[in-house]
Amino acid sequence: MGFLDSLLGRTKPVQPKLDDLFGLPSAAITLQAATGFTPTGSGSVCFRAVEGGTFGDVQSEVRDLLDFDGGLPVEVTRDSYGFTWLVSSHMSDEVEALVTDLHAVNSTLVDHGFGPQLLCTVVGFRDAEDRRLGLVYLYKRGTFYPFAPVSSGRGGSGQRRDNALELQVKGAIGSDLRFEQDLSKWMALWGAPGL
Repeated sequence: MGFLDSLLGRTKPVQPKLDDLFGLPSAAITLQAATGFTPTGSGSVCFRAVEGGTFGDVQSEVRDLLDFDGGLPVEVTRDSYGFTWLVSSHMSDEVEALVTDLHAVNSTLVDHGFGPQLLCTVVGFRDAEDRRLGLVYLYKRGTFYPFAPVSSGRGGSGQRRDNALELQVKGAIGSDLRFEQDLSKWMALWGAPGL
């Protein structure tokens, strides 16, 4: 970063460290002990798909790679914002295998030059009260944050999130993972597959 950049307030973007995803299994143990949330076995990678045969080939390669072990098939969905979600599912006690799959998706896209299309990776959790929680890895920031959507219940409308729970989770596992300090970056992922 040059002198002019620092004078104008420009900052160099944080380089993501995909290996940070491998901190999730130990964080899941800490999270369960502190809050009662357990992994659902489901996780997803969100990216912006691009047109063209090369990207389609990479997407097929990723699906073939993840479907290779004969487990549950990988699901690909598209949300209302046009983002593609690749969802991997395992047994709830197979967090390591889930994280390995999600890391493989991210790494394959990066290795083929599609890193800029990666947005986030989400791993789902639930507690005994059936509350949902997602631990989100922001690819472009190289940080994690919790997202806790609140179901509206019968007759309820609108979307809400449990900010107190999100801060509790940060307090419980903030030393296990590199957390996003700027709370304005803790985006709501309404309807995220795998959550």
